[in-house]
Amino acid sequence: MSERLDPTEEARRLYEDAEKRTATAMEELVKRDAFGELLARATENILALTRMGIDVTDLVVRNLRLAGRRDVTSLGRQLARTEDKLERVLQEVERLQEQFAEAERSSASNGTTRRRTTKPKPAASK
Repeated sequence: MSERLDPTEEARRLYEDAEKRTATAMEELVKRDAFGELLARATENILALTRMGIDVTDLVVRNLRLAGRRDVTSLGRQLARTEDKLERVLQEVERLQEQFAEAERSSASNGTTRRRTTKPKPAASK
């Protein structure tokens, strides 16, 4: 009489057999050129869909008049340029203050004093 296998052993044997057949079939599928072409096209399609999704999201944000990433980046650049210009203006003001102070010191040492002229205040209007 033939020995009957335990149901657990039988299930394990069937599972391993199915796994081996599936692995062989997958290896056959993957080693064909068509699989590589299919994979490349699928990747291209996924990237195209992702790009379209990003464009649609950007369009929605623009139509809602919310600041998008591009807007924030552009404002950041403008702010940096403005800060640079202000820094140059500050340096120029400091340089002019030094020149003015030096001119006052030299005129004070020569004995000539410079009178400051003030503009008359405008009359208050009623």
